[in-house]
Amino acid sequence: MVDRRTLLKASAQLTLLAPFAHIAHAVANPDARFVLVILRGGLDGLAAVPPYGEPQYRNLRGSLALDSPGNGGGAVLKLDGLFGLHPALTNLHAMYGAGELSVLHAVATPYRERSHFDGQKVLEAGLDSPATSAGGWLNRALAELAKTGDARDAIALAESVPLVLRGDFAVDAWAPSRLPGTDDDTLARVRALYETTDPKLARRLSDALAARELAGDAGVGGRMGGGGLGGGAQLAPLATAAARFLASADGPRIAVIDVGGWDTHANQGAGQGALALRLRGLDSGLQTLKTELGPVWGDTSMLVVTEFGRTVAVNGTRGTDHGTAGCAFLAGGAVNGGRVIADWPGLASRDLHEGRDLRATTDLRAVFKGVLAERFRLAESVLGRAVFPGSETVQALTSL
Repeated sequence: MVDRRTLLKASAQLTLLAPFAHIAHAVANPDARFVLVILRGGLDGLAAVPPYGEPQYRNLRGSLALDSPGNGGGAVLKLDGLFGLHPALTNLHAMYGAGELSVLHAVATPYRERSHFDGQKVLEAGLDSPATSAGGWLNRALAELAKTGDARDAIALAESVPLVLRGDFAVDAWAPSRLPGTDDDTLARVRALYETTDPKLARRLSDALAARELAGDAGVGGRMGGGGLGGGAQLAPLATAAARFLASADGPRIAVIDVGGWDTHANQGAGQGALALRLRGLDSGLQTLKTELGPVWGDTSMLVVTEFGRTVAVNGTRGTDHGTAGCAFLAGGAVNGGRVIADWPGLASRDLHEGRDLRATTDLRAVFKGVLAERFRLAESVLGRAVFPGSETVQALTSL
């Protein structure tokens, strides 16, 4: 007899070890879109994607454990016999059913400490440790694409360009304005002044006005920041703007959305509460992105990641502390979805990292590599040498 855990591991290993050969036969798609969503603060993967069928789940999660599927409105949304989604993630659940969402679990960067700053640096730099970095892995990927003649524009939906997009390759940035609007007559006068006195500023102003026109009313009332309950709610204006940029015929093909507010040390809640509100906002924002993209959704891959997961057990303030492995989401019309991709380690005490965390069995760089290889035809050697230096032994996930 083969138990479920063995089957899960075998299935995941086949995914992890599948050869790169099929990528060479993929048809290049100049319209392929990629959206990276970074959730800063450490999303609790065991809450977002609860392993409700795991024997140790209820005992370890205590008051944060969710009801099994079929037990009312606050119950887990079933994915398979082991995993489900938090009940706030109804739109993601529908995407999963439509084959537009893959859920990845027990994933992490190589980082094994518990600092937000260092964890985010490793996530975005794509290196083994938070050492000084010349920039981010997505910027390096864009530079490598440009060398092949496949130059693609990218935009950061954030108040400043996040590390993952920093580097030698030029990118744009946009964020909802916090200032009162300026009337068109004033803007026309400023533009005319710049055109006669400073052509460089004139070009930058024209670019900014074009971006504002593309984003439309997405920036009205937009609010940035990582505190409070804004972890999900702040995504809506960014998702709307990102979709409008990506759907434009002359717009960028790659976007990064950067949202904070996922640190849940206290009063986290289970089916209801602070984290549920954040997840509901995330779910709504990702659905907004899909809706606004319209037919472009079919060419889109969207990856949602965080710097690390959280502890398995509840802490003394009814929350969770910084952990190790967590979950990620890969959604889009171009995604081979309807799957949970997990080499599941289990939650028995002997299986936990340092006796307290979900153990990482999949390197997030394997996910990043798989998306870049299949979406943009970047070669394995380039990914291991230039995009993620020193990662030659990390084999890309395939058939994503």
